[in-house]
Amino acid sequence: MASAVLDSSAILCVLNNEPGADAVVAMLDDALVSTVNYAEVVAKLVERGSTSAQAQSALRSIALTTVDFDIALAQRIGTLRVKTIRRGLSLGDRACLALAEREGVPAMTGDRNWVGAVSGVEIRLIR
Repeated sequence: MASAVLDSSAILCVLNNEPGADAVVAMLDDALVSTVNYAEVVAKLVERGSTSAQAQSALRSIALTTVDFDIALAQRIGTLRVKTIRRGLSLGDRACLALAEREGVPAMTGDRNWVGAVSGVEIRLIR
């Protein structure tokens, strides 16, 4: 069983060696990441100047366990929109929350506005 689901902010924290990276690194061996959040990380790295190959290499270096985006998660992400719109949560944010909810594990993020967004999902702030 996984110990947590990582948001893209948690992954970027590790890749950029930002404050909070230690907390995420401690969970990497048994954490999950949605392929939606994986795509967000690739997009952010490329947006900041990495090539696609460099982004893939960076992500391989931390050996993430990905979970494919499926219809059940898509439906849950859609229904979470109403509950999270006032907090400004993105589709990627909701993908992380929905996966954490389904797996029954905490979601790790750097985004404080997630706290209390979805009842029954523990939010672990990385900083």
